[in-house]
Amino acid sequence: MPKATRGAIELEFDEFGDPAGEPLLLIMGLGAQMVLWDDGFCESLAERGHRVIRFDNRDVGLSSWLDHLGVPDLMEIVAAMGQGKPLDIPYTLDDMADDAMAVADALGLEQAHICGASMGGMIAQAVAIRHPDRVRSLTSIMSTTGNPELPPASPEAMAVLTEPVPEDRDEVIERSLKSDVVIGSPAYPADEAYLRERAGMLFDRAFHPEGAARQMAAIVAHGDRSPALREVDIPTLVIHGKADTLVPVEGGIHTHESIRGSELMLIEGMGHNLPPALWADIVERISALTARAGRKE
Repeated sequence: MPKATRGAIELEFDEFGDPAGEPLLLIMGLGAQMVLWDDGFCESLAERGHRVIRFDNRDVGLSSWLDHLGVPDLMEIVAAMGQGKPLDIPYTLDDMADDAMAVADALGLEQAHICGASMGGMIAQAVAIRHPDRVRSLTSIMSTTGNPELPPASPEAMAVLTEPVPEDRDEVIERSLKSDVVIGSPAYPADEAYLRERAGMLFDRAFHPEGAARQMAAIVAHGDRSPALREVDIPTLVIHGKADTLVPVEGGIHTHESIRGSELMLIEGMGHNLPPALWADIVERISALTARAGRKE
């Protein structure tokens, strides 16, 4: 597969659809490889006239791993934030937003529609804040603004996020199944065989849990984006599941309230994933947004 470069960072990416289609850059979440944007979902977007580009964030998948930066102590970072001290973190969400633009640069794209899920939604928001002239539209899925007053993840979901990751392939697969029970969509239960196959594929493609710790530090240190989001003037769609235990729905609502003129799509029974049963509706709403946004002048 091709790679984009930004300094010493290499970013793995691939594409679906007509190269002349509306460019749509997909950004995945914490520790999540680009292939979690399922091929079927990407193909559905491509069928609606999009040139779909997905990529591995730094420190995950087949993009550059940054183990030489060490594993940050999240408790120390939180304490330093509370005391107003300078933060010692490996990199920021702003760095990751600039990585996304490096992928666009590699493809010769002056502008693109940006869609991010979970941490990817945070990165997409940062792209819109930092590079507004390059963003035709913004879609933020199951994400949040970073406002510390918003409800946190449930204790069970937080345990899923923070518990040690096993190194054995079979144990990683079992952990994935347990995680889906906690943070998945209760109205759209996933097929166990599908989950097992996907978890095994992800493990075999690139198993690198250390990168997620550095990405988590970037999330924690980025702070509240809502003041900057109030200055964003880009056609925006916010999608969030009402049953999300990892990023509660209030995070999506606050994102919508922070971006003037944005649309809000709340989905009953959807948790912190993208069930295939919802793809058609989500693809329809994203496609309507990108068609309406068109090309920025």
